Amino acid sequence: MTGKILLAAAALALMSGCGREEEVDQYGATPTLPEANRGLLPSMTIADPAGWGDRRPVVPSGYQIAAIATDLKIPRQSLVLPNGDILVAEGKGGGDAPVMRPKDMIAGFIKKKGTSSVKGGDRLTLLRDADGDGVYEGRTVFAEKLNAPYGLALIGNRLFVANQDALVYFDYQPGQTRADRAPVLLTKLPAEINHHWTKALAASADGRFLYVGIGSNSNIGERGMAVEEERAMVWEVDVETGASRRFATGLRNPTALAVQPGIGELWAVVNERDELGANLVPDYLTSVRQGAFYGWPYAYWGNNPDRRVQPFKEEMVSKTVRPDYSLGSHTAPLGLAFSTAAMGGPFAEGAFVGMHGSWNREVQVGYKVVFVPFRGGRPAGKPVDVVTGFQADGKTFGRPVGVTVDPRGALIVADDLSNTLWRVTPSSPSAARPAPANL
Repeated sequence: MTGKILLAAAALALMSGCGREEEVDQYGATPTLPEANRGLLPSMTIADPAGWGDRRPVVPSGYQIAAIATDLKIPRQSLVLPNGDILVAEGKGGGDAPVMRPKDMIAGFIKKKGTSSVKGGDRLTLLRDADGDGVYEGRTVFAEKLNAPYGLALIGNRLFVANQDALVYFDYQPGQTRADRAPVLLTKLPAEINHHWTKALAASADGRFLYVGIGSNSNIGERGMAVEEERAMVWEVDVETGASRRFATGLRNPTALAVQPGIGELWAVVNERDELGANLVPDYLTSVRQGAFYGWPYAYWGNNPDRRVQPFKEEMVSKTVRPDYSLGSHTAPLGLAFSTAAMGGPFAEGAFVGMHGSWNREVQVGYKVVFVPFRGGRPAGKPVDVVTGFQADGKTFGRPVGVTVDPRGALIVADDLSNTLWRVTPSSPSAARPAPANL
């Protein structure tokens, strides 16, 4: 297909959603779910990348934001090490997924326009702030020649990395700036086709297990269910033996995992299915229960059936567990981190979520970091904008991915469009004031 034909088809795709989008309330435990709206082509509006220039992301009053690393090579997730160093996983994965339908080619062509042109680093970069002034003057490559690294976790003296095809680890000593040997394989991960290639990672509270998020190989099973074996789920991996088992299933694309401090419960943010309309299906934040089935591909948000997948299994609809908290349709959450008391009053209990931003709707959503307030260990209330300003005047300057909380009270945000790592901190003691009324 020539470039002109592709552009013409893209224009048709954009026109297909015109006049059909309405704003609906989709945040929280009971989102509004409209009727499915299936068109010939999905609505599309893609980010138009631009440099930050003199701009910066916007943070709430009483907080400040600074770029602590620039010119990275597709930063995805980060990890704060015990001595305060920050590790950044850089990479761009994906397999050679065959194009199933003409609209897949159109969508792929358009979506690529909204991403960085930089080649993924396939490495871990270490940042160090030696004097604690918030300026990370030290920067070294901790490990390289990896395969699209994404999830990171530290258990004792072992640093675990979830590549797109394998879970590996390095020996690590506090203060170490570079791995002293090649990574050791713990277990292989599903990598055939790799339509959703990211492998999220979290360690259990007792350090015995690792949890790995593995996305589906399609939107809604259009490649056949045989290629979905061991996908769209969270694995539990034994740290000592590498033995794995299915922990929870039916999670279309669990892009970030985190264990809730003090409780030890596993949580995930999940990217749901596309092509049912601008307001279906809500992406979500949820606790991940052992043995639970969350619906993909047969149902969404509880017992709402999706009969596009064939053969359809009616019995799976009634087995579907409803997620805890809707984050809105097509917001594309890719980052998750629980807050600490050091973050200040407004953000003392809850979870930060990095939203990469939509493509499958006319009016763009996401493109920000939000805070979901918790009470009694559960989500409570509407999300609060924490880092915004990634879009303005029809341009997109950045796209948030991973979020990490530094125990000292900083929020670290990976931006894989501008290839920047941002750091949000209180600008004065007054930032630790009581939470706003809407919390």
